[in-house]
Amino acid sequence: MLNSKLQICAVVLCCGLGGIAQADDLGKAEYMSACASCHGESAAGDGPLAELMTVPVPALTGLSAANDGNFPMLDVIHSIDGRQGTRGHGYPMPVWGDRFAKDIPNAGPYGAEPIIRGRVLSIAYYLESIQK
Repeated sequence: MLNSKLQICAVVLCCGLGGIAQADDLGKAEYMSACASCHGESAAGDGPLAELMTVPVPALTGLSAANDGNFPMLDVIHSIDGRQGTRGHGYPMPVWGDRFAKDIPNAGPYGAEPIIRGRVLSIAYYLESIQK
């Protein structure tokens, strides 16, 4: 029994390490799918839907500069997810945590949560990587 648990852990670790190299690509893909229509492909706040918004769509490349050079990771995660009561930059920001949950209806409430958090975190890591 212990041997099979160790084998499972080894497989998970190996798969996870291979995924680290793809994290930037996954984060960019998530961003382009969920965020670029409003925030723009370059995250400058100039997406095709930005002009239709009732509040200005912020640029996302200056988050670190606005925070003394520190990327506000937890704030960004909460703004993207939206389920913690933190509404991102005005009310029109979608609650992506709920939207991502709808993409995985058969995972159940606990099985979906790691997937949702991974998607949100991948976007946050991507945003961190494009700071000016």
